[in-house]
Amino acid sequence: MRDAKETMAALYGENRPITDGNYDESLAVKCINGTFVGKRSGDVIVYRGIPFVGAQPVGDLRWKAPVDYVVDNGVYEAYHNGKSPLQNENAGEVASLYVQGEDCLYLDIWKAGDTSVEKKPVMVWIHGGGYAMGGTVDPMYDCSALTEENPEVIFVSIEYRLNALGFFHLSHLPDGADYPDAQNLGLMDQVQALKWVHENIAGFGGDPDNVCVFGESAGGGSVCVLPLIEGAQTYFRRIIAESGSPILTQSVEQSIQCTNEVMEIVGCKTVADLKNIDIKELVQASSALGLRILPERDGRYLPLDVFEAYGQGAGKHIDILQGFNKDEFNYFLAAASVEVYEACAASRLEVKMAQLTDDERELVESFMEDVEGESYDPISRLFDQIAFITPVFRLSEKQAAGGGTSYNYYFTPESSLPLMKSGHAMELSSVFNHQDNTIVTGRPFDATFGKIMRKMWVQFAACGDPSLSAEISPDGKERIWPAYTPEKKEWMVFDEFDVRAERESDTKVVDWERCYFLTKY
Repeated sequence: MRDAKETMAALYGENRPITDGNYDESLAVKCINGTFVGKRSGDVIVYRGIPFVGAQPVGDLRWKAPVDYVVDNGVYEAYHNGKSPLQNENAGEVASLYVQGEDCLYLDIWKAGDTSVEKKPVMVWIHGGGYAMGGTVDPMYDCSALTEENPEVIFVSIEYRLNALGFFHLSHLPDGADYPDAQNLGLMDQVQALKWVHENIAGFGGDPDNVCVFGESAGGGSVCVLPLIEGAQTYFRRIIAESGSPILTQSVEQSIQCTNEVMEIVGCKTVADLKNIDIKELVQASSALGLRILPERDGRYLPLDVFEAYGQGAGKHIDILQGFNKDEFNYFLAAASVEVYEACAASRLEVKMAQLTDDERELVESFMEDVEGESYDPISRLFDQIAFITPVFRLSEKQAAGGGTSYNYYFTPESSLPLMKSGHAMELSSVFNHQDNTIVTGRPFDATFGKIMRKMWVQFAACGDPSLSAEISPDGKERIWPAYTPEKKEWMVFDEFDVRAERESDTKVVDWERCYFLTKY
């Protein structure tokens, strides 16, 4: 652990001003808020820790909307990652290695070291972590190998505030009127980062009018609600949502309840009280909410009904690629003991079932009774339906009704680790070209399979259609990925040795009668 911590810490550092003129101009890019000098690694040039705000959200700016950047003629190193957002250091082995701070609003950029003058499509990554943990510094999200394989694309990774600093309703408190945005600051940070990319990426060789935002888990949920934020569509044309959807949001009432639970834990009643305690204590206390800190459907920044907004055409100008893995909840099972997982899942199921009518409850119970396997399988497969499977199809149906386009996928390769199967995050090593990162997979997946998947992601980012001709397909085989329609319900199945288009009715993954209605909750 000590070696890992030292390795991770080496990625951080303070990017200092360069005042003596001693820098490699071929690695320097002039932006509105400064000239940033990157580092070359092989055929890739990396720019780390570029601020996309004019002031970091500390002190009086805590729980305030991000501050726009201003013109700066200085020259700065872009050698080191910025800090990761404050988060529970006990949340996971990788998270415990992050150098953290409230001053965390930075982004990283990867570009090929070629001399091409043609504008390149841009792919902006938003990391996951349940809106409570994670960071761009996670080795899984390093885009060096991805850029080396796809030099025709510029890759960007952005940071945003998490947990009680990014998604914490405060306006209901006695002195909360000055914090109207606190419940959605993490999303505001993302939009601010995308604004920076739109206004500065041309200097790195990117096309500001051809940006695709992609993310996984909370990152996937983020990219699904970004098109619904007023003005945000200016900054991107396409989204890729991996195992995340608009269902990863909450109502005003749920958001207030989460805040009140945390306030009780820390013994505070006002924002002033919160400012007088150690901020790490607040972040630690917010971990008691599990994964219930989410963006808020406040009717102001996000619509009250996110799915219906798509049905009314809010996303019709944005191309969508989205999907999920075969056994999503097995990731959470493998991360805990079976006993702990079943106890937590049963507690959450009780809350969910209390919302249902008697007839709806019978349908859900019937679904679970038909699931074969171990004791934890019925509840795992039900939560797969609720959180990951049916929301994808509801979004696709609404996107089609609103006049937009969606491409869906189903990822099936399994981990060699116990209990994991094809769980949450299983596709990441394939997407980022990290065959050697087997933390989740337990083994490398087939190399050609990974190349096909990445090529489809890049192709979609570039032109809005992930289909591959035989000429550009890594295995020389044409693969037509049909857009989703409510009539045919076609999607792409990513089996490790058989990537193919198929009708959902042939795959039979969605329980339309007994689970699809749960998306209304």
